[in-house]
Amino acid sequence: MPRLTETFWPTVREPPADAEALSHKLMVRAGLIRQLGAGLWTYLPAGWRAQRKVEQIIREEMEAIGCQEMLMPVLQPAEAWEKTGRYGIEELFKLSDRKGAPLVLAMTHEECITHHIAREVRSYRDLPLMLFHIQTKERDEPRPRAGLLRTREFTMKDAYSFDRDEEGLDRSYRLQSEAYERIFDRCGLRWYRVESDVGMMGGSGAHEYMAPGAAGEDAVALAPGFAANVEVTSLRDGDPGPNGGTVEVVPAIEIGNIFKLGSRYSEPLGATFLDEEGSERPIVMGSYGIGPARVLATAIEQGADERGIVWPTSIAPWQVHLVSLAKAGEPEREAADRLYEELRGELSGEVLYDDRDAGPGEKLTDAELLGCPLQVVVGRRGLADGIVEASERAGGTEHRFPVAAAAAQAVGLLQKLNG
Repeated sequence: MPRLTETFWPTVREPPADAEALSHKLMVRAGLIRQLGAGLWTYLPAGWRAQRKVEQIIREEMEAIGCQEMLMPVLQPAEAWEKTGRYGIEELFKLSDRKGAPLVLAMTHEECITHHIAREVRSYRDLPLMLFHIQTKERDEPRPRAGLLRTREFTMKDAYSFDRDEEGLDRSYRLQSEAYERIFDRCGLRWYRVESDVGMMGGSGAHEYMAPGAAGEDAVALAPGFAANVEVTSLRDGDPGPNGGTVEVVPAIEIGNIFKLGSRYSEPLGATFLDEEGSERPIVMGSYGIGPARVLATAIEQGADERGIVWPTSIAPWQVHLVSLAKAGEPEREAADRLYEELRGELSGEVLYDDRDAGPGEKLTDAELLGCPLQVVVGRRGLADGIVEASERAGGTEHRFPVAAAAAQAVGLLQKLNG
């Protein structure tokens, strides 16, 4: 695998009738996701491969700044949420067990992580500390919409920093912010960092990472050297920019956020430490979130064309989409099979091979729809000339590889595409 004859990849020609966002339409059509209920989505194999690539980039950048991965439960006792005053949040799923004990389905994990830190950290020597996990979140969203952009269940990377003082928090906040910039750059997104309101999270300050996109529910005011959420700026479309130029207000998708929580959670949950003088002080916290599904949807919103998805190479489900235009038993199919094995040897699991007995039109249309970075086509006409044809999905640049060197040249081209 993955030969398409052995792969679960159901594509459809028409988008869902209720789909408005481009990413919603294309992710369903391209066999990445399927809906179970309002705001509830199942990732199919191709979609899950792309999601895991986003998560891996996040992991690498978190670990690079010393942020350690862990895993916390979604189902939690309500007690900590009551202590922080967040139990009354309308979007928080609440339930009871068979004994009547109140529980919640976490929409974020400040209460859980602070509970543990309060019991494990004792001294200033235990700080600073940064921890993260990638976990399911639940939110009783009143109006799920736009496919993966607003859902009731989603996966989020949430990280937490624990410091002795505000100066330490500033350092952790800067490290996380710089990591976020690398994450979004590696995922191939266009984005802006803007000041934002702390909202239900609380704390002393916050920033959002906003990606321009027609499906966005937020709006960002942009000018040379300036970007701000319209909720926190008085500037409007057409106003003079602070650094010159003219302000343009564009729709944007929130893809990440970072918060300076201070002692918002450590005080009510008793997370303290003894400083150098032996005095007890509250731990100073920060919180940092990224939604991998939003990264996927945003990449599609920003890159797609009239034929389908155009993936950034770093998060594409496969790097190469190999298409055989011949049917089983024909000599041209044997040539495609050989090329597939050669590519597999070079690229491991990064090759999707369309070996179906479908027509050329269906195969090529599906390849454009899925949008893998490099499409390689093995057909009778090309083989007669001793070549296989390849094209870059992003720019449409076409290549002709000699059959004997096709695998090596495809790998070389991918290395260039990946920078």
